[in-house]
Amino acid sequence: MSKLIAVLNVIAWSGFWAFGYLALSADVENTGQIMVAGVLAVAGAAIGLFTYLQLVRHSEATGYSKRRNRAVPEHLRDDEGEAV
Repeated sequence: MSKLIAVLNVIAWSGFWAFGYLALSADVENTGQIMVAGVLAVAGAAIGLFTYLQLVRHSEATGYSKRRNRAVPEHLRDDEGEAV
C-alpha cells in the first residue's frame, strides 16, 4: 500500500509542477485556461502534501525512520515532570 501512495505522491507533485507552469505561462487574456490549470495545480499540491504526510506516518510506524521528538502534554506528566 505504501508503494501505491508513493507513486500517487510522485504523480501529484508532477501534476502540480506541470499545471502550475501552464497557469503561470498562459496568456493573460485566456482566463479559462489559467483557472483550469490553477485548480489542477492546487489539487496536485494538496494530494501531494497529503500523500507525503501519509508516507511520513507510515515510515515512522514501521520503524524505517525514528519518531520525532514531541512534547508530552501537562496532563500526562507526573510530579517530577516525566512522561507517565
